[in-house]
Order: sequence, then structure tokens, then C-alpha cells
Amino acid sequence: MLSSSDMNYTNYLDNLSSHLNHYLSIIILLFGTIGNLLNCLALSQRTLRTNPCAFLFLASSIANIITLISGVTVRLLASWSADLTDTNRWLCKFRIFILFSSRTIASWLIVLATCDRWISSSINIHRRQMSSLKNAQRSIIVIICLSCLIYVQIFYCYEANLTDAPLKCYGKTTWCRLLIDLEFIFINILISSLLMFFFSFMTILNVRHNVLRRIQFVPTNIMIPTATMKKHSQKLKKTEHYLLWMLFIQVILFILLSLPQAIQSLYTNITRFQVKSKLQNTTNNFLFNLFLLLTYVNNGIPFYIYTLSGGPIFRKALVHSIRDFIRMITCQRR
Repeated sequence: MLSSSDMNYTNYLDNLSSHLNHYLSIIILLFGTIGNLLNCLALSQRTLRTNPCAFLFLASSIANIITLISGVTVRLLASWSADLTDTNRWLCKFRIFILFSSRTIASWLIVLATCDRWISSSINIHRRQMSSLKNAQRSIIVIICLSCLIYVQIFYCYEANLTDAPLKCYGKTTWCRLLIDLEFIFINILISSLLMFFFSFMTILNVRHNVLRRIQFVPTNIMIPTATMKKHSQKLKKTEHYLLWMLFIQVILFILLSLPQAIQSLYTNITRFQVKSKLQNTTNNFLFNLFLLLTYVNNGIPFYIYTLSGGPIFRKALVHSIRDFIRMITCQRR
């Protein structure tokens, strides 16, 4: 039997969870969707889209839009009791499949981007040649196929109209929930975070090694590059530098915003068979909703990261893309 203070606290958490689902979902959906659409416009500019890292950012932004629509929009509708996926089993299964696949695609494309920065900063010329637009496109296709295959069991495991779960559209059995939760935690959060950290660390080592190598190496009897060649080389280096900086910040924020959900989900699965009070269940559900929304922030903030840390390269591409878009919709000529 709950005391009056515990009852008040559970009611407070339920109300707070409801407000978070409503208001924070609106903010994430609005700013996230607009930001990712602007990302697509900017990164599709010729100056950036031929760069494999920028192309991976572009593909990740598209996956982020799908994630926000299939994830945050539905949570917003649920706060108004207008979510059809809560009651329709096939809509439930299909929506969750799209959501999990797109979130995994988005995070693993960032892993590929960190890998691309690592190989492109290598002193080994054969390794640097692996950083190409064609390889980036092939990698995207592989990631999409694998992400869809990994979550195919969702069509069996997920069911609508559940009453004994954090969400009405959820895993129908304990083992289904355990399988999908652990799969998502390890594949989408823990392994991807470790690989992002590893490739970022290796890239830093490569950059430091290249700097030391340039300092120690004194060239003799070499052709002096023309002013045009110097200008082109400096422009490429600036682009690479800003892309690297954008990537590092995104990796750090991805880890910080994703780990809380991983820890909370692991705790929930470890204590799944323990008898819990209503207060404990309410607290767990509140943390589940809060940390889940934080992971959606990951899908909504890339544009703002790129704008603040991408320097003039990204901002110029953004301005040009907006101008081109305005000309296109108003049928104006250049």
C-alpha cells in the first residue's frame, strides 16, 4: 500500500512524463525535421556531396528524418490518444521496424564517417584511396540491408494493445523484449559508440603523426606549386578540417545522449523478474520516456552541430542551397 507522499510522487511523475512526451516531442520534431531538411539541402551542394564523409552525413540526415517521423511523431500523437499504432497490430509492427532500422542506419553511418576520416588521414596511400564516394555509397547500401535484416524478428515479436508494458505497442513476450532491447542496446548504442570513439581516437593519432612528419620532413628539389594549386589544396584541407571537427562533436554528443538509455535498459532487463512496487515501476517508466526522448535529440541536432562547428564551408553551402531552392520554387533563372 502506497503512502500519500508516494502516491503524490507517482502522480507527479506520471504528469511530468505526459508533459515531456507532449512538449519535448514537439520541440524535437519541429527543430529536428527542419534542421535535417536544411542539412540535406546544404550537403547536397556540389562542394560537399562529392566528399565521402559529407555524403555519409547526407544519408544519415535522411535516416534521421525517417526516425523522427516514425518515432517522435507517434509519441506526440500518443499524448493526444490519437496513435493508431497502439491499436493496429500491423501498423505497430511496421512502424517499429522502420523506426529501429532507420535509427540503426543513422548511427552506423556516423560510424562509417569516423572510419572514413581515419583512413583519409592515414599516411598509407593505399588506405587513403579507400576513402572514395563509390565506397561510401556501397557502404550505405550494406548498412541499410544489414539494419533491415537485424530487426526482421520485430514482425513476430511486437504487438499492439498491450497493458503490461511501458508502451502499448511493444514486445509481446518477456524474451522478445529482452532480445530486441539487448540487440538495440549493443548494436545501436554500445558497439557503435565504441567504434566511433576508436576511429576518432585513431584519427587524432593520424593527424598528430602527419603534423610531426611535416615538421621533420624538409623537402628539397621539388616543384613549387602554383598559386592555383595552393589555393585548391588549402580549400580541400579546410573542408577536411571542418568535417573532422563536425564529426568529433557529433560523436561526443551521440555517446552522452545514448548511454543513459543503454544503462536504463540494461538495468530494466537485469531486474525484469524482480517484484517491484508501483513507485518503482512509475520511476522506471518515467526514466524510460526521458532517456528515449534524449536519444531522439541525437537525430535532431546534427544541423545545429554542423552550423556551429562547420565553419564557413558548411554555412556557405547552406546559403547557396537555400538560394537555389528559392529560385527553383519561384521559377527564377540564375
